[in-house]
Amino acid sequence: MTPILVFDIESIPDVSGMRRVHRLPPELSDQDVLDWYGQQRRAATGSDFAHLYFQKIVAIACVLRNDKGLQIWSLGQPEDGEDVLIRRFFEGIERFVPQLVSWNGGGFDLPVLHYRAMLHGVTAARYWEWGDDDRDFKYNNYLNRYHTRHIDLMDVLAQYQPRANAGLDAMARLCGFPGKLLMDGGDVGAAMAEGKIVDVRNYCECDTLNTYLLFQRFQLMRGVLTAEEYNNEMAMVRERLQASDAAHWCEFLHEWCRV
Repeated sequence: MTPILVFDIESIPDVSGMRRVHRLPPELSDQDVLDWYGQQRRAATGSDFAHLYFQKIVAIACVLRNDKGLQIWSLGQPEDGEDVLIRRFFEGIERFVPQLVSWNGGGFDLPVLHYRAMLHGVTAARYWEWGDDDRDFKYNNYLNRYHTRHIDLMDVLAQYQPRANAGLDAMARLCGFPGKLLMDGGDVGAAMAEGKIVDVRNYCECDTLNTYLLFQRFQLMRGVLTAEEYNNEMAMVRERLQASDAAHWCEFLHEWCRV
């Protein structure tokens, strides 16, 4: 089987990048920088959400499904820098050449990864293959929105119409899956400020597994999976969670059984 790699990232504002780009005086505190930047963004867009190139990646979670089974993990160690996480992500693509799956990955996760990989000088030759050196990638590569090496499930289900987009939490709950647990994306900055990187990584892993479960439902809808194959996959995921004593997976399984 073609390996399936579902991924999700978590990020916080890159204060040092904001200082550099806007040539802000060094005596400003980090909070001063964030306040100034937020005011500028609100005036221009109505929201203080930072530009994608100012999104510093603090966690990348993956679900890998291949012939060897199912793996769920966060890349790197909690203390690793952004460059290490990004490098490991693209090394995985180089190694497995997987089917990438995300929820809003085309609108957020991948553009952020592009900008931050460029910042750190990370090489990702297989990911950036357009078919110049490998003809198999000419009409199906990771970069084209309408190709299938990367499926942004949110984008596909909305028929590429932003006004039709659905949130991951809502769709997961509607389909009988746990949905978001532990925190929300808006809580990541505060959690990082309190040193709760492990909580952030666990939250990211839960989002990634929700996306994987939704992708399996999508494959059932497409007829790629039979009802029996889909049910077997769900049972396998449950068994995988039952074998773990990690608190976030215990909570995930509890919520899954409750809905």
